[in-house]
Parts: sequence; structure tokens; C-alpha cells
Amino acid sequence: MDLNLVDMLLKKIDEEVESMGIANIMIIGKTGVGKSTIINSVFRENLVETGIGKPVTKHLSKIMKKGVPVAIYDTKGLELNADVQKEIKEEILSEIKKRAELDKKEEFIHVVWYCIHAGSNRIEDFEIEWMKEFSEKLPVVLVLTQCIGQDYLTFEQYLRDLNLPVANIVCTLAKEMVITDSVKLPPFGLTELVDITFGCIDEAVQRAFINAQKVNIARKVSFARTSVIPYATGAFVTGFAPIPFADAALLVPAQIGMIAHITSIFGVKIDKFQLAAIVSAIGGTGGAVILGRSVVANAFKFLPGVGTVAGGMISGTTAATITAAFGYAYIEVMTVIIRKETAGKTIENDEIIKLIKKAYAEQLKKGKKLISGLKFKK
Repeated sequence: MDLNLVDMLLKKIDEEVESMGIANIMIIGKTGVGKSTIINSVFRENLVETGIGKPVTKHLSKIMKKGVPVAIYDTKGLELNADVQKEIKEEILSEIKKRAELDKKEEFIHVVWYCIHAGSNRIEDFEIEWMKEFSEKLPVVLVLTQCIGQDYLTFEQYLRDLNLPVANIVCTLAKEMVITDSVKLPPFGLTELVDITFGCIDEAVQRAFINAQKVNIARKVSFARTSVIPYATGAFVTGFAPIPFADAALLVPAQIGMIAHITSIFGVKIDKFQLAAIVSAIGGTGGAVILGRSVVANAFKFLPGVGTVAGGMISGTTAATITAAFGYAYIEVMTVIIRKETAGKTIENDEIIKLIKKAYAEQLKKGKKLISGLKFKK
């Protein structure tokens, strides 16, 4: 097919990723508490192993990797003496203050993950004081790591009874633990950690956080489905004064923007050929004009009362329905791709083509139900 449209999409995807900002997370805890395991288990690309850890201060480093819109500010040395602990606290508070003074929400430290090893059954006085002081500046989530057996539940209840000024307490086992050849403890708590963190961070970087995390696919799907609404609304406005079928390419900019936006939410490494397979499955070949006409032509087969392809007119409702169907179908395909990617499997282009065709047809059959809950303005 003509790859100009695919190149446009890839460029738009890059722009969407660049525009989403960075979610900044401060992670605090003693050496051996399991911070690295938590980070690598929650976020894409094994950040601690492959990310670039750049020193910020003596006891604070910043971990990032290109293409993953999250920055982890990692602390070290908490288990040392009181003088070192005082230095670390001052460095943390200074960094929080410095970034807050930038007066740009995307630059703030958005949340603190304070990690304590559940097996220790102990929280020190300085840690309680730190949580109180940090919570005056930003949300703090207390993360209990390496929760094994039942003893951690007693420790968790003890911590809750302290009425600590934290957003929540999350019990986690970040990585599968092998007890014997036949007994294995599955990881847990990471989805809850993602959900609680999502509720704590600023709306300006929620999309960045959802992109970077890999454990809660349902959250990605939910966020992506919500993002379809403004594109369907835009299509409605485009078609409010009914446009001829021949001008269906007017819908293409919205479709391109929507696909790029959804892709940026999932954080999927979709290549040029996979994207080409999706576009060709929906719109055939020949670039943006054909895509617009083909998407609409496919819709005419499923949407009653919209006329015929020959001389058909596209109303606002039809345009919105078509765009929403395309968006929701693309989300279904992204969901399959990311599940396979997470499981270490690949997906062939033939399978992608079958998936998008089937999903698009099924979405179109829903007709006006797709947009029944939307409130459009003329």
C-alpha cells in the first residue's frame, strides 16, 4: 500500500507521546526492601536494568528510559545513621520544592511510594515523621513489599491503626516466589498500586502514567475508550452539515489523531508494518482519501437509514458512529497486542488484519448505541 498515511500516523504517534509529559515518582525505602523489583514489575522496559540512572544529589538518582514517560527518583542510604538520614530527607524535600517552583504540573514530583519490607514487622519513628512531613507536600502511598504468608496482614492492620497520613497502604508481592517445585506464590497488589497511584497524580500526567505502567491493562482500555469521545464529537461537528460520501476524507484527520492518541495510551511498540496492516484492513490502499471513503463505505453496509454509497450523504450522527466504531475496534486490537507482548509472544500481521476487520464490523453493528451516551453540541 501507499505508506504515506502510515508515516503520518507514526509521526503523529511520536507527537502524542512527546506531548503527554512525564509522571514523576519518588520511591523511598531501605536497601533490600525490593524497590527495584517493584519498579521493574510495574513499569515497562525493566527501568532499573536498562534505564539511565542519573545522579540528582548525593543520595538521590533519577531513572528514565526514552519512550517510557515516567521518571523514578530513587533514594539510597536510609538504613544508615541519623546524620545521613537527615541529609537524605533534606535532599528529598529540596527536590520536591525545586520542582514545585517550576510552576508546571508536568514537572512536579507527583507521588511518593514509601516502601517497607513486610517481613520486618517494623516501622521506625523517623519513617513516621518523614511520612507526615512529605504528606504535607504531596500524596504518599505506603507500599508493603515482599508480603508472604499471613503475618503481613497483622502488620498492615497495625500500620492502619496508626492513622498515618498516607493516601493508602498497599500490600504487594511484586514477583512470583517459588517455595517448592509445586508451590509458587503469584505476584499480587500491583494492580491496586497502579489504581491508587492513578488517583493521586495530577490529571496532566495521567496518560503518561497509564502508558508507562504495564500491570493494569483494564485501566489502559478504560482510559482509551474515554479518549474516543472527543474524536467522535469532532466527527459529529464535521458531519453536522451533511457531507457527500466523496468528501469522506474530511474525517481522516480525526481518525489519525484518534489512532495515535490510543496508541500512546497503550504504550505498545507497534511497528510500521503492523500499522500498515491495520490501515489496509480498514481502508484499503491509496492513502488518506481512500481511507476516508473506505471506512465510510464499510459503515454503509451496517448502518440503516444512511443512504447508499452512490450519492450517500454522511450526517453528524453517522460520522460520529463511524469514528467511534473505528476507535473502539482499534482498542480491541491494541488490547490483544499488549496482552501478547506482555506474555512475550508476537502477533502476525494476518492475525491483526482479521482482528481489526472483525472488531470494526461488530462495532458498526451496534450503530447509534455507540454514541447514545454522548452529548453533542451543534
